[in-house]
Amino acid sequence: MSAEPLLIVEDDESLRLLVQTQLDKLGYATTLAANAEEALDILKQSHPRLVITDLQLPGISGIELLKKIQVDFPGTPVIVVTAFGTVESAVNAMKAGAYDYITKPIQGHELSALVKCALSQHRLMNVAERAHNGPHQNDGFGQIIGSSDSLRRALDTAARVAPTDATVMILGETGTGKELVARAIHQHSSRRERAFVTVSCGAIPKELLESELFGYTKGSFTGAVAHKKGKVEIADGGTLFLDEIGEMPLGLQVRILRLLQEREIEKIGATAPAKVDVRIIAATHRNLETMVEEGSFREDLYYRLLVVPIHLPPLRERTGDIAHLVQHFSEKYKSKYGRSNLRLPPDLLPYFLTYQWPGNVRQLENAIERIVLLSEDSVTLEMLPEFLKQGRPGGDFLPVHLPDAGLDVEAVEKQLILQALQRFGGNQTRAAHFLNISRRAFAYRLKKHGLQGKVVQILEHTVGRS
Repeated sequence: MSAEPLLIVEDDESLRLLVQTQLDKLGYATTLAANAEEALDILKQSHPRLVITDLQLPGISGIELLKKIQVDFPGTPVIVVTAFGTVESAVNAMKAGAYDYITKPIQGHELSALVKCALSQHRLMNVAERAHNGPHQNDGFGQIIGSSDSLRRALDTAARVAPTDATVMILGETGTGKELVARAIHQHSSRRERAFVTVSCGAIPKELLESELFGYTKGSFTGAVAHKKGKVEIADGGTLFLDEIGEMPLGLQVRILRLLQEREIEKIGATAPAKVDVRIIAATHRNLETMVEEGSFREDLYYRLLVVPIHLPPLRERTGDIAHLVQHFSEKYKSKYGRSNLRLPPDLLPYFLTYQWPGNVRQLENAIERIVLLSEDSVTLEMLPEFLKQGRPGGDFLPVHLPDAGLDVEAVEKQLILQALQRFGGNQTRAAHFLNISRRAFAYRLKKHGLQGKVVQILEHTVGRS
């Protein structure tokens, strides 16, 4: 893996070189700038993954540099450096969009942890953004498409925890993509070269789950004709994903608790425990807190697993993402089944938007696959599953005109961004909130559609009227 490029902006040469030395030792490729003007030139030429900038710079200040990066290079994380005693200015920088701040004198371990977390978040957000715009990604987030605030918060938490070995609990309804998030966390961790092992606690018969998890020794019971490694041992050095852990029997929960506490297992028939090094990620669609109260889930295990909870929102709370999901899965299955000429008329989209999707993204994907398989040259209402046809969307549901020739989703998105900007006088934060997307996602779309200049025009026009 090539070294990730970082940009250090600091007018004090000795401090600039000190930070460079610290980061070069960690394997990063650093570029230096003595002021904001140099930094902007470097950003245009080499696109570093992360910027570390002092707030006190000659000429253009660090806060102004931050704002320019937000507009011209959206998605690039910025860590600001401030002198001790001027933390208020750093907090203001964070409100303006900085990832985080660090005070002088800079401690190497603190800087290292901050950079690692920022880059991990940057990678995960890029993965999610690529999944949103391209149907052929194969990096664990291929089905986690969307820009709703609730989804972004979940991805942000996943990004922050990925570089660590912390235990993670992913909570969400069936079909929301819990395993995909777990895989993405593993892929963005130091364990990514080792195994990611999934155990579906609800799919394996209870009487077989213990041997499946921990393995057994030869002769430990009738039929044990050889030693068998369990899933935990196979995951040694990597990540163990316990899917639907709410289905695990109470007796086995004790074994998992011991694994978390002691980092050791004992095979069936073994005479001594064995040490293992695994990271645990668990997931469930059940309410474990209620199960604890009812006595069907151990309270001590519950709190051991709930170190970092990640809540994945159901699709009914992400209606703004449905159109993109429909487009994504349509392209995926048209390509898979050689149906490139198949067309989904835009007047059918309201049926997808008004349905509640109890099976979430998985149900939507299955529906699209079925539609592509059964349709001829164009999808008709008759080709929709019965559960979709039962919904009767109102004629005024969509605030857009649906032409007979079809709909360009990208053009509609561009118009929505532009109209939201105009409505709020160029205020990007209010426009993003109005469209129910994050400020980061809004900035990305501004750049994608080449609308940065429009922001300036709208602001100038707004000021001229005031």
